Amino acid sequence: MIVITAPTGNIGSHLLSLLLESAPAHEELRVVVRDPARLPDAVRDRVEVITGSHGDAEVVDRAFEGADAVFWLVPPDASLTPEDAYCGFTRPAAKALTAHGIGHVVGVSALGRGTPVAHRAGLVTASLAMDDLIAGTGVAYRALACPSFFENLLEDADTIRETGVFTDAIEADLKAPRAAVADIAAVAADLLLNRSWTGNDSVPVLGPEDLSPDDLARIMTRQLGRPVRYERQPLDELYTDLLGYRLNEAFAQGVVDMKKAKNEGLDAGTTRTPATGSPTTFQQWCARTLGPAVLSEGTRHAR
Repeated sequence: MIVITAPTGNIGSHLLSLLLESAPAHEELRVVVRDPARLPDAVRDRVEVITGSHGDAEVVDRAFEGADAVFWLVPPDASLTPEDAYCGFTRPAAKALTAHGIGHVVGVSALGRGTPVAHRAGLVTASLAMDDLIAGTGVAYRALACPSFFENLLEDADTIRETGVFTDAIEADLKAPRAAVADIAAVAADLLLNRSWTGNDSVPVLGPEDLSPDDLARIMTRQLGRPVRYERQPLDELYTDLLGYRLNEAFAQGVVDMKKAKNEGLDAGTTRTPATGSPTTFQQWCARTLGPAVLSEGTRHAR
């Protein structure tokens, strides 16, 4: 049995679809979800549903009973400190992994381990500490070391439509790996279905090429058929904006520290190979996902 956490999120929904398509008949699937109504009817009929938060000890105790493998994704709670949002949320699950003798865990994490800035990278530092917590339980663990997602740009779909501008705090000419969430889900599905691996390791998912914000703007201009440009937001302004969204002060600082670390090479320490690259290009993703979001009037994307 495979347990999937966050099955209605960006990565989890893709993963669940892949597992439903490709898992052998004997492989049972169980999901942990706060609101089962968010699952499509066809999905609810094919999986066992555990209702609740996978940060709750009683919920993960029920969810992990009889399971062989777990897909672990923490939905960061911006009302908490980074440590509480990642490790605090994961501690009940770590205890349940040991109690139920789970053999394999695949988690969503971040690039940066081993770089000089990993210890001061805000949310990424907290995510890497979460990896250590899970690995310390003795399970076989694979941390999907992810860069920034293409899907982050959906937060700017309205402003791209209305003003032709998207923003971030990354240097305009800094090339870095970026990936589509569907590709990350595909790597997770393969690991969960083929559980011959042992020990603990990270699995980078780097996309097919490194791109800068200026590169993204050029590609979006071509794909969307309208001018798009990038504006870099100062880090102090980003911090003020995040506080305006009522984020926890430490969490907001964690976002700022992560952006600062990315500008200092956090994502640059892993070589792209056939094993670490992923297939979806930014051009393809724009055509399939961003284009329809930008070109449809009234689309709103919550931050």
